[in-house]
Amino acid sequence: MGIQPLFDRIVVTRADGEDVSPGGIFLPEAAQEKRQEGVVLSVGGGRLLEDGTVVPLELRGGEKVLFGKYAGNEIKLEGNTYLVMREDEVLAVLE
Repeated sequence: MGIQPLFDRIVVTRADGEDVSPGGIFLPEAAQEKRQEGVVLSVGGGRLLEDGTVVPLELRGGEKVLFGKYAGNEIKLEGNTYLVMREDEVLAVLE
């Protein structure tokens, strides 16, 4: 099953957390911080303006992005975790 977001929303899969600290200590899953970067899986049709026109989104599927710590809504589908957020919650595209 695929996810097709609406309007100016995007679906992102979060990058995995680090298993080892910079000092070499193993970190259990409960102690790992959630990464603030991920990959865009799909994008909506665009932002709807008040006059009824639709402005296409700048992001595309497959791009690596950086987002805020509390950005988006976390959803779980078929055992996978995804973030659904608005395009304006993305801080930067990573190259």
